[in-house]
Amino acid sequence: MFIRASRFAPTCLASLLAAFAFGSAQADEVQVAVAANFTAPIQAIAADFEKDTGHKLVASFGATGQFYTQIKNGAPFEVFLSADDSTPKKLEAEGDSVKGSRFTYAVGTLALWSAKEGYVDAKGDVLKKNAYQHLSIANPKAAPYGLAATQVLAKEGLTDKVKDKIVEGQNISQAYQFISTGNAELGFVALSQIYKDGKISSGSAWIVPASLHDPIKQDAVILNKGKDNPAAKALVDYLKGPKAAAVIKSYGYEI
Repeated sequence: MFIRASRFAPTCLASLLAAFAFGSAQADEVQVAVAANFTAPIQAIAADFEKDTGHKLVASFGATGQFYTQIKNGAPFEVFLSADDSTPKKLEAEGDSVKGSRFTYAVGTLALWSAKEGYVDAKGDVLKKNAYQHLSIANPKAAPYGLAATQVLAKEGLTDKVKDKIVEGQNISQAYQFISTGNAELGFVALSQIYKDGKISSGSAWIVPASLHDPIKQDAVILNKGKDNPAAKALVDYLKGPKAAAVIKSYGYEI
């Protein structure tokens, strides 16, 4: 196609190219490793983050322990949203993250859940009655919510009684899937997976008292691969802001 040039074309073209270059410089992409329990909140936050900052969030979901191994092996993650506080602390101590970037973005809540209405009572007595065949939990060695589940079972004196009934998921998402598909009558999940806007969204659940397990403090950190990426810093700042906080709280987390 032939375009007739005018005396204004060079100036207009230069302005357009400058505007494009400025926009490209301002908009970056950040690769984020996200603990599986935080899947729904970060998906909700991502849309607002992109709209408000121009940066794009690319998330991968999995178990915290698995992400640690991947990060140590050179995975291209720039920000890590962990399901605990100990793993980010460890990465910080080992020199794999930007010093001073770590903070607690949420405090999680554990729930005993069944996809069946009325199956789990409000006090969790169904757990002690031991009338079920399968109890789903996440791998306690890789997933902090799985570790919290084992602590609850120990405090309730049920560890030995239910050990042959446990169905173990690689992460909290898989533990949830075992229950939602009926492969386990009940199990321990993150409250955020079954909670929205102040109520349990499906099935029946017991919100486990925090006194029955160690606090599930979830820390975020900028990894070394993200130290020069403006989008990484922008995401961490955004997670500390009121808009993200409102979303996080709506899924049953504390701030």
